[in-house]
Amino acid sequence: MSQFLNKVVVVTGGSDGIGKALVEAFLQQGAKVATCGRNYDKLYQLQSTHSTQPLLIHTADVSKEQDCKQFIDQVIKSFGTIDILINNAGVSMRALVEDVELDTIRKVMDINFWGTVCCTKFALPHIIKNKGTVVGVSSIAGYRGLPGRSGYSASKFAVHGWLEALRTELLDSGVNVMWVCPGFTSSNIRNAALNKAGQSQGESPMDEGKMMSSEACAQHILKAIEKRKRTIVLTFTGKETVLLNRFFPSLADKLVRKFFFKNGELVK
Repeated sequence: MSQFLNKVVVVTGGSDGIGKALVEAFLQQGAKVATCGRNYDKLYQLQSTHSTQPLLIHTADVSKEQDCKQFIDQVIKSFGTIDILINNAGVSMRALVEDVELDTIRKVMDINFWGTVCCTKFALPHIIKNKGTVVGVSSIAGYRGLPGRSGYSASKFAVHGWLEALRTELLDSGVNVMWVCPGFTSSNIRNAALNKAGQSQGESPMDEGKMMSSEACAQHILKAIEKRKRTIVLTFTGKETVLLNRFFPSLADKLVRKFFFKNGELVK
């Protein structure tokens, strides 16, 4: 019998990529799932695909505190409680610091950091009561600053620090706080990444076909939640980057620069 049977699982940003894969994986495990996103059409399509299962959809922009509150309130109204919160909603960016508009970095921070803070804050009383789990879907960029992703890296470093502080505060409460770093995973995040003007770039500079699938990533996250892990870093490249940056930071600088640049131009 699944550990997640009849548990109430909340996944932000569930209309695409890893979030969508998480929604579907938890439904398969017998959980009651609630998810939010900005695109109602995608959410409705997801709900239609799973019309016989306990799936709540809600249109929300997690960069707005009131949207986060309304979403969590709707979850409680529909399901009565929350056992697991997965802060998955996020946006990336691709622009050099010298070119990027400051509002672009603010937008990334509002979605990635403040979205995590607000949804967690509003859901926390229920999670504490159930001795449940809070998850942040982060990135290798939370361990290692990536060129062209300064705001994204800053937001993920902030998420790590905030969740680590929360984990320590709740250490004796029975609540598990975990952050997940998928590494390069095939999803919509690079297509939706913001350019220097804060607009979606619309295409991925990476070879998506060679990356871990969103479905495989979701299964790793489920297993980590089940085992109440502290953190997981996925993919060989991700683990290699974290270790190199910890023990050989100057070498990591050069290797990361080589990976993202060609002839002095940002190509990835």
